[in-house]
Amino acid sequence: MIRADGSSPLLLCARQELRLAVRSRWTQAFAAVFAALSLAVAFSGYILSGGEGFQDFARTAASLTQLVLLLVPLTSLAIGVLALAPERGAADLLYSQPVSRREILLGQLLGLFAALAAAEAIGLGGAGLVIFGRSGPFGLASYALLFGASLAVTAIFLALAALLSAGGPGRRARALALALIVWFVAVVLFDVAALGAATLLPSGAASRLLIVSVLANPVDAVRTATLLGIEGSTAFGAASLAFLRFTKGTAGAAILLGLSVAAWILLPVLAAARRITRADF
Repeated sequence: MIRADGSSPLLLCARQELRLAVRSRWTQAFAAVFAALSLAVAFSGYILSGGEGFQDFARTAASLTQLVLLLVPLTSLAIGVLALAPERGAADLLYSQPVSRREILLGQLLGLFAALAAAEAIGLGGAGLVIFGRSGPFGLASYALLFGASLAVTAIFLALAALLSAGGPGRRARALALALIVWFVAVVLFDVAALGAATLLPSGAASRLLIVSVLANPVDAVRTATLLGIEGSTAFGAASLAFLRFTKGTAGAAILLGLSVAAWILLPVLAAARRITRADF
């Protein structure tokens, strides 16, 4: 449905959510913290290695990868749940509008993604300007790849936040608790459990388990793709090396990792849209 002014309800919802998210102190604090941590990593990594000044883009990107995979999922889940799980009065008003619930959900997700992407661009971009001034453009492609990885992780965990929040109004506290559990399992527990299980299995079964673990966990999929683009296979762990041997090269690995990331974005959004159309508001 297109309104008289030529704008679609989806884009109107996206603009409104973008305005709210940009004004949010959580989003502003995220941008500031992201910039400060990026600068700190660029500066401290070179000092610890015995040099003076800032690391170049490539070294900073490699050093920041784990930080991005730790901070961005948590922020995306928290901000996503707070925005997408309204209290009962707000939900009644929102969903009484002559717009389908799916359009509202997709518009909210689009606006939240744009706001968080802007915060990440400000954070990494501010640090990037300083790095460029001190170390030059070497490794800029690796830094751009890191930004792409942060966008992918943002999209994935906003989609998961939508799924957690789609059960109906008055469940924000429960959704936040579930979001923290999802973050802990994906970022901390999953790798430990997979490696622990692999040590108990024969080598063939262990390799298959590690290969599956790379695709089954979105954080591992993005980490593997990012490190493969920045450093090749030199920074890989056991699971990523097993996965690379299975795909017989970087081209096959890139295809499977891309499919995994796309599935982790699309499937939760589709499930959330299905849940929200059935929820009692």
